[in-house]
Amino acid sequence: MEAYKQEFIKFLEDAGVLKFGDFTAKSGRKIPYFINAGDIKTGEQIAKLGEFYAKAYLEKVGKRRTVLYGPAYKGISIAVSSAIALSKEGLDVPFFFNRKEAKDHGEGGVFVGYVPKAGEEVVIVEDVITAGTAIRESMGILGALEGVKVAATFVMVDRKEKGKTDKSAMAEVEEEFGFPVYSVVDVYDIIEYLEADEKNAENVQRIRNYLAINGAKA
Repeated sequence: MEAYKQEFIKFLEDAGVLKFGDFTAKSGRKIPYFINAGDIKTGEQIAKLGEFYAKAYLEKVGKRRTVLYGPAYKGISIAVSSAIALSKEGLDVPFFFNRKEAKDHGEGGVFVGYVPKAGEEVVIVEDVITAGTAIRESMGILGALEGVKVAATFVMVDRKEKGKTDKSAMAEVEEEFGFPVYSVVDVYDIIEYLEADEKNAENVQRIRNYLAINGAKA
């Protein structure tokens, strides 16, 4: 495994973002591990997270200027920190996020920050994709922006789970909406990382058992 992937997984674990136990995902599935960007709690942590997203962005998108969209609530801090990290790399990109409820006073509307114009490209930054539910919600919200195209989505972890079919949720999202979905690491990287320490044997087995049922077949 590449060194930066090990560094990223260790960062997630140290920050309490990567947890093991019994959880329920947004999809309703019972899962043995959880990735929660909401557990990023300090300036240093969120700055570091933004650096990982910026690295992935520059690797996949390059220096092309897009607009970062962070879905409320967890995506908000990811979008802000990623924009800051990209600016330090010489790429100044605007960002925006949505309100859970449209504001009916002041400037009004559902979006906060830069609102993309027709012809501009948007990159969604999320924490994780399980069954693709959150991305479909985001596409419904972004559909209000006429002439705006989503160029890509970036997430922390590809869970390698099937979506509505036996294909992975990420593959289904790519096929359904026509843009690539990138992740910094995937669940098999996490398994490899955990296997380096025997004390993680139980968590590794629980994740493997889960993937045997819910893992994507393609």
